[in-house]
Amino acid sequence: MKNQNTFLPRLIGAAALCLAALQTAQAEVDPALVKRGEYLARVGDCVACHSAPGKPAFSGGLAIDSGHGVIYSTNITPDKQHGIGNYTEQQFADAMRKGLRADGTHLYPAMPYPNYAKVSDADTHALYAYFMNGVKPSSAVPPATNMAFPFNLRWGMSLWNFLFLSGKSFQPQPDWNEQVKLGAYLVEGLGHCSSCHTPRGFAMNEKASGSADTAFLAGGELNGWPTPSLRGMPRWNSQDIVDYLQTGRNRSAAVAGEMTQVVQHSTAYLQDPDLQAIAAYLKALPPGPDKAAGVTPQGKAETIQKLTAAKDLSLGERLYLDNCAACHFVTGQGATRIFPQLDGATVINAKNPHGLIQVILAGARTPSTDKAPSVLVMPSFAQRLSDSELATLATFLRQGWGNRASAVSEREVAAVRAKGLAAR
Repeated sequence: MKNQNTFLPRLIGAAALCLAALQTAQAEVDPALVKRGEYLARVGDCVACHSAPGKPAFSGGLAIDSGHGVIYSTNITPDKQHGIGNYTEQQFADAMRKGLRADGTHLYPAMPYPNYAKVSDADTHALYAYFMNGVKPSSAVPPATNMAFPFNLRWGMSLWNFLFLSGKSFQPQPDWNEQVKLGAYLVEGLGHCSSCHTPRGFAMNEKASGSADTAFLAGGELNGWPTPSLRGMPRWNSQDIVDYLQTGRNRSAAVAGEMTQVVQHSTAYLQDPDLQAIAAYLKALPPGPDKAAGVTPQGKAETIQKLTAAKDLSLGERLYLDNCAACHFVTGQGATRIFPQLDGATVINAKNPHGLIQVILAGARTPSTDKAPSVLVMPSFAQRLSDSELATLATFLRQGWGNRASAVSEREVAAVRAKGLAAR
């Protein structure tokens, strides 16, 4: 009887020790796995959408104008009450790939889960390890998403998913080498580049979901900004692409608009082999047709000659000399890695001139990155130029040198100016 009385407590004690050891083992996460997840979160640029100014990282609250109402990004910190701290790994994977929250409700495709469906199991596992163990919990509560009817009915997303979510894993093309495969995996998956650079359909769906379709990465629009085609990128070589993604500038261009945040929070952190793989993939894509407007350009030599002589100038030419030539010169070539080239620039030749108008109105600044810490600033001309003057200047830019885009109207400038003021 005495032996039985001592055996039972010992058994219970041993079981408790085993349970404690098991819990400790579960709590211990491979630091290398967490580090890998942190890097992958940079590739996915998660912090840009899930962080609001003045709020903790990943705590949500960023307002995203969907065109049908405002979507506020969610708190994805490991806080158990307000974040994703109670998510199992399967629930995390379902949110990533299927747009399903842990409670079964649907996310809106402002969360690019159609792209994230292509992320491998191993990388999804690393991301889960990072968000659960490498991110500081925050109890911040984002504002409630406010969508107009019928888009406020989240169950309707099940129909959207049925129509537009393939859910397929990454499928490389057979003729790709290993470098191009890696670049395609990063671009099509976590990089979700097609979210901005692929044209959208009537239901805000991407018109193509993979590289084999010529519409994939063929350019589109984002919040009124034209997004260029990334297919083949004939005007840039591979190093130009790497430089642009790594530093926000290259020998002929500099970032503006939404791409500034992408470089600042995501691509500037990517390792050289990954950036080179992305460049190799984009260069491997067959270029799409030239979409430039059928406008006869003034001609490079003619434009340079007129601006140099500074005689019998049109109003657009005079405005250029007064406001732009000091940095971009009469050649429109700018200065390598400092002032962007205007002759042939994508934003200038875009079908939609709103991006160009916005740059002139609001100015632009390059991000500070490890390999390009200096910030280069283009000033705002909103107070200096009237709507009529800005339209005239923009029209000259779009038709001077070798540029061949349509004219800009005063009404278009007024609309962009009003939208910009309303957003402040």
